[in-house]
Amino acid sequence: MTVPLAGSPGAAASAAGVTHDAGLHDPAQTLPTLRLDGAIWLASDLHLSAGMPATREAFLAFLELAADNATALLLPGDLFDAWVGDDVVDAPPPWLADVLDGLARCGKRIALWIGHGNRDFLMGEKLARRIGAQLLPEIVRIQAPGGAFLLCHGDELCTEDVAYQDFRKQVRDAAWQAAFLARPLAEREAIADGMRRDSQQEQQGKAPEIMDVSQSAVEALLQRHGATRLIHGHTHRPDRHVFMVAGRRCERWVLPDWDLDTRGATRGGWLIADEDGLALNDIELAD
Repeated sequence: MTVPLAGSPGAAASAAGVTHDAGLHDPAQTLPTLRLDGAIWLASDLHLSAGMPATREAFLAFLELAADNATALLLPGDLFDAWVGDDVVDAPPPWLADVLDGLARCGKRIALWIGHGNRDFLMGEKLARRIGAQLLPEIVRIQAPGGAFLLCHGDELCTEDVAYQDFRKQVRDAAWQAAFLARPLAEREAIADGMRRDSQQEQQGKAPEIMDVSQSAVEALLQRHGATRLIHGHTHRPDRHVFMVAGRRCERWVLPDWDLDTRGATRGGWLIADEDGLALNDIELAD
């Protein structure tokens, strides 16, 4: 897919900082590291939009629950179904204003981190300041009470989908983003709608396996940074995978996507990382 374009955080969030540690396996490989204490909650792939009111209300309730029970909330990508630039926060539509206010309330109480997904990769510092959050690095090592893990959105690991990786490289380019953000807001929104339609059509013709993460890419990432656990979203295939890499037992946890609006679908959940380890929580069971 190609697109025809010319080429400070809240008090709670700022309590936790990012450092750059050398990779445990290869000292030449550095990786941002975030050290967090207490109960860390993670949720991904909310795909919030005007057309998902039930999902939005469930997420707002989830934010209150997280603020009451967690010390940090990490949202590693696709919080929004589309994000065309931080200037949307200047005069947000009502549904978005509600979400921003909910995130800001949460960010005043606990550390809040947001990451880029394949739909909202243009989220920036202005948005982060508005909600009292910090931006997650693309791949980060989380030092948690129950042990360390790597965290990313997950789309960078879908390496068998060559067409998508070409598109990802294009839209993550700084010059492309600058040119896109220079366009009027209405034009950017129209382009985003077209990109979303193109993506949906292309997915219908792709084999399901190439839209999943590549096991070889996962293993290479873990080996490169001397890690044994990875958490990601993106694929909408929540699960826990256990496998061996170079004689070491490794785990890959996939965060749930959320959808409480499509008929017959009640999907959603989050992962908790605390001193007891990792545990997935399903939104249906939580209700």
